[in-house]
This record gives sequence, C-alpha cells and structure tokens, in this order.
Amino acid sequence: MATNGRPPGYLEDIDEVKRVFDRFDANGVGKISASELADITKSLGSDTSKEEISRMMEEFDTDHDGFINLEEFAGICKVGSGGTADDGGLKELHDALELYDQDKDGRISAAELYQNLNRLGERCSIEECAEMIKSIDSDGDGFVSFEEFKRMMTNTKP
Repeated sequence: MATNGRPPGYLEDIDEVKRVFDRFDANGVGKISASELADITKSLGSDTSKEEISRMMEEFDTDHDGFINLEEFAGICKVGSGGTADDGGLKELHDALELYDQDKDGRISAAELYQNLNRLGERCSIEECAEMIKSIDSDGDGFVSFEEFKRMMTNTKP
C-alpha cells in the first residue's frame, strides 16, 4: 500500500474508512447508534459516561438524525471529498492501540491483551490470547504492531 508521503499506519482512503466504519456498525444498517458508540468506547477500554456519549453523538451527528452515517464518520476521520485522508487518517486507531498497549512500546502482547480482555469481562486464557495475537501477527514477532492492528481493523492483507 502506498503511503503517498504520509507516515505509515494511517488510513489512506474512503475504502479503508468504510471497512473501519463497518466494524463499528454492529447491526449492519449503515449507521452507528449511540449504543454502538458506547460499545466501541467500552471495547477500547474507556469508561465513557452516557453524558459523554451524548456529547460525542451531538458533535459527530451533523445531520441530527440520531446516528453517525459513513459520511459523518469519514468527517471524523478527516477524509476529504477527494477520498484521501487530509491529516493522515484515523487517530482513533492509534488511540485504540494505545489503550491495549500498557507498557507503551507501540505494540500489543498476549499478556496485555489478556489483561485488557479480562478487565472488560471477557474470560479467556493467556494461551487463547497468544493464539489471537498469532492470528494477527504477520511478521511473527509475537506482538501486534500498529500496522497489524490497522490491517485487522480494516480487513486489508499485508
């Protein structure tokens, strides 16, 4: 994937934004509801209040229909009408990785994944987390880097 002069690890175009949007649109109706937004923030490790979710919806829902559609989501991602990211892409993906990256080394280990998933109430073993990491870890270093995390979130091949 060409970076077009942008730093590596950022979303390049509207197709990548759509893939991320589709991950967040849990029920597949083409819109992100307040409850889906709350689920997203919770899955990323944030204990966001209902008031903050409401504020975020108010800010992002520019047509005031109570949902975030793809166009509004692309605006959040700063993807311009030309179809390319004008500031490099999704800061949210970096933020999501950082929530799991407890030692702040830029990658997620099986132990970090285990701690985060269990904190969120997902009961799994360290071995299961190692298998999850392995399924995403394209360079075989035993960690999920930002590039690998981005590929997982956007369903793109290495």
